[in-house]
Amino acid sequence: MTAKASSTNTMHIGELAERTGLSLRTIRHYDDVGLLPATARTEGGFRVFSEDDFERLMVIKQMKPLGFSLEEMAEILGLLAAPDDTAPDGSKKLADFLERAVHQRAKMARNLAQADEFIQRLGG
Repeated sequence: MTAKASSTNTMHIGELAERTGLSLRTIRHYDDVGLLPATARTEGGFRVFSEDDFERLMVIKQMKPLGFSLEEMAEILGLLAAPDDTAPDGSKKLADFLERAVHQRAKMARNLAQADEFIQRLGG
């Protein structure tokens, strides 16, 4: 049974885990390190998350395979959330992160191509 308050469109951690495909442990870790602080807590102390939290978690999930550290993820999330005028060097930092992401993706694509070649060699 999922606990979802329909009037406020919030969800408990179990539903968030189900929707994102991430483990409860991972979501709790992201909460503990400040990457995904729970929107609120129930009187019983259970975490309650919003749609914005879901979207934030999906961005975190996209960054993870690209090798960004938790600190870098926090910085990227902050830059994405901040208006350009509040962070004068924000555009430069985002461009640097974009360049790294593109480079890492290209490396992953090369590795995947090598894996495909090996699978074909094995007769797959």
